[in-house]
Amino acid sequence: MIRFLQPIAHRLGWGLLLGCLPAATAAAQAPDSLAALGSQLAHYGQQVLTEKLYLHLDRPAYLATETMWFKAYATEGTSHKPLPMSKVAYVEVLNQAQQPVLQTSITLKEATGQGSLLLPTTLPTGRYLVRAYTSWMKNFGPEFYFQTPLTIVNTLAAPGPQPVVAAAGYDLQFFPEGGELVQGLPSKVAFRVASAAGRGVAATGSISNERGAVLATFSTLKFGLGSFSLTPPEAGKPYTAKVRLADGTMLSAKLPAASARGYVLHLEEAGPKQLRLSVATKGLGAETAPLTLLGHSGTRVAVSQTLYPDDQHRAVFLVNKSALLAGISHFTLFNSRRQPVAERLYFQRPAALPLTVAPAKTQYGPREKVALRLALPAAAPAASLSVAVYQLDSLAASAAPADISSTLSLTADLKGVVENPTYYLRDSTQTGRAAADNLMLTHGWSRFRWDDVVAGKLPASPYAPELNGPFVQGRVLTDAGQPAPGILTYLASPGHNTRFYTATSTPSGLVQFEVKDLYGPHKLILQTDWRRDSTYRLELFSPYSAQYAPSALGGALLLAPTLLASLGERHVQAQVQSAYFGQHQQYGLPAHDTSAFYGAPTEQYRLDDFTRFKVLEEVLREYVLGVAPRQRHDGLHFLVMDTPHHVLFQDDPLTLLDGVPLFDLKQLAAFDPLQIKQLAVLTNRYYYGSQSYSGIVSYSTYKNNLGGFRLPSRALLETYEGLQGQREFFAPRYDTPQQQQSPLADLRNLLYWNPNVQTQPGRDQQLEFYTSDQPGHYLVVVQGLAADGQSGSANAVLEVKPAL
Repeated sequence: MIRFLQPIAHRLGWGLLLGCLPAATAAAQAPDSLAALGSQLAHYGQQVLTEKLYLHLDRPAYLATETMWFKAYATEGTSHKPLPMSKVAYVEVLNQAQQPVLQTSITLKEATGQGSLLLPTTLPTGRYLVRAYTSWMKNFGPEFYFQTPLTIVNTLAAPGPQPVVAAAGYDLQFFPEGGELVQGLPSKVAFRVASAAGRGVAATGSISNERGAVLATFSTLKFGLGSFSLTPPEAGKPYTAKVRLADGTMLSAKLPAASARGYVLHLEEAGPKQLRLSVATKGLGAETAPLTLLGHSGTRVAVSQTLYPDDQHRAVFLVNKSALLAGISHFTLFNSRRQPVAERLYFQRPAALPLTVAPAKTQYGPREKVALRLALPAAAPAASLSVAVYQLDSLAASAAPADISSTLSLTADLKGVVENPTYYLRDSTQTGRAAADNLMLTHGWSRFRWDDVVAGKLPASPYAPELNGPFVQGRVLTDAGQPAPGILTYLASPGHNTRFYTATSTPSGLVQFEVKDLYGPHKLILQTDWRRDSTYRLELFSPYSAQYAPSALGGALLLAPTLLASLGERHVQAQVQSAYFGQHQQYGLPAHDTSAFYGAPTEQYRLDDFTRFKVLEEVLREYVLGVAPRQRHDGLHFLVMDTPHHVLFQDDPLTLLDGVPLFDLKQLAAFDPLQIKQLAVLTNRYYYGSQSYSGIVSYSTYKNNLGGFRLPSRALLETYEGLQGQREFFAPRYDTPQQQQSPLADLRNLLYWNPNVQTQPGRDQQLEFYTSDQPGHYLVVVQGLAADGQSGSANAVLEVKPAL
């Protein structure tokens, strides 16, 4: 397969930006229309926000039955500073068919959150993908969600049939610098050779014209990527690439013909402090002049320069690197008609958070206390950290963990798979810089359309940010399946917390409820007031994204025979951990407001304190002061006393049963009062959103589960998974001789997980935990994000020696 990168005007994507102040320089006075491009981009960016998520997983590989722990970091998309906007993050585990096998949502507080997933025994051995996003990020598309591969091995299931190895296939792609080849103009062309599994393949090759004359030769540098120079001698004629792989396999592909007219953009280092971007044009006439180069780092306008080409139809732009933010910068070339005609990406390595971690010593015995020292220099900013300590067995060593710095500054802004992204931050040699440049040439990055920028048009954002808590979304339809606008709907969940929510459907029939403290599984009830709207169909939506980026998992997972011993050991560890310590891994709900939405009621009755009657009407007549039953021509009504005015309201009150609104008072009157535990009455007018109610009468059953009350057939009942409760990581302590001598085997391979470490510059912090009975080498991984957007990680290794 061969793909050739299309010209710039045809391949700019779309997305959203967060505004910032432009830092512009101009080498020549630009016409107003061109000079406005930078300010238009800055203004466009000020209207909308980008957001990134990073998930630190406690380990890179797991067995089924083990628990995956994680911490989420939410950042602003340009500066990577913590962004405390979204209050909910969605985390999924996808299989190779891109089907979600596990889903959960967690609370974000002050731009961080934590959670865990128990990997069930139903998961087969294979490669999986963990992805995470917020509601707001769904506006950008799945390519910009956080994603990291994951290995899961199920040692409890019999091995299935050996996967059939697909026939060898290779993907060969070429990317002219700037976007196109132009006859007679020297161009830099990058290329990528990858296996069917998506892994880079080493190769050499040549480019020939139709007469067989070799025009260029090339070889890969890193991860199947490379580049070469090519000056196409003819327009409209095809060129052939012949590639030889390391195993002798030969590949051949046709490159598209060069254009007779166009632009070539070339970027190169101009010393340690500057970049040189050279433009060569051919056959374009008056539309060429002037040329404007606009560069932005993330969404910060860093460069805006306009030049007139010289007599050779060339122009050279010089850019100070200090004007660029760390990470990826995007340079776009515009012609005199304000059309984007070429683009180029450049990567500037971010400065790492100067974090260090060191154990007090490198060797420990079983059940011995370990002291870890974390340190940040006095000049560094404060940071939020997460710490994991896991055994470096063969399974863990075979998988590469994600890294916060390479994710935020590199892969989060690139479409497509980046192989070994941490390499580009680690290798600062000439080879490393060249490899990073090849990566920029072979990966597109586009978060917006220039047409939208110039027109001042903001992209549609159907998904709102969850600023206070999760949204529950649904739709109201007519019996014919058409959207029903302007319909008042009610959402409730039977329970101890008396809360319900209302929303009026939009012209497209959509309804959205901002719910509060929705933790764990709930039965949600969505309904309309059947007395007015009895013929509508209702549906609730899943909060999880139904869009998926192209899979990057490659082929089937083939376990090497050398892993068998390690897997057997992990199997025993998992079983012992579950048997001896599983009872400690329970979810708990965070502290939350348990009061009713209407506050303190005027009257409250515990029915067991009074004579029990068999008819609800008698209960109200005998001792409930604030409610008066009244018979009218249309049936029985329970009217509430308007206490401030000492008269009865003439309309029915808002009537609730375990927090669920009820509209059929005749049915309620026939309900068994022995199922009702208590009754609360609010005897004044109550305003709730756009609605006004003549008091509130709230009934509660003993189990807060409606007590068998039958809801109308038009009401929609669905089980809905709310936010994940909190589960604390448990590890035994061995502070006393009795604990040291406990007969319970401790075979933990995850010694420590702490997602809530806060550091202060210049102050060492000490963390303590105990080793297990399991000897081996253990990797300490610390990752974190500072208040100024700096991110970083630090590692250390300690060894647990067998007992003597």
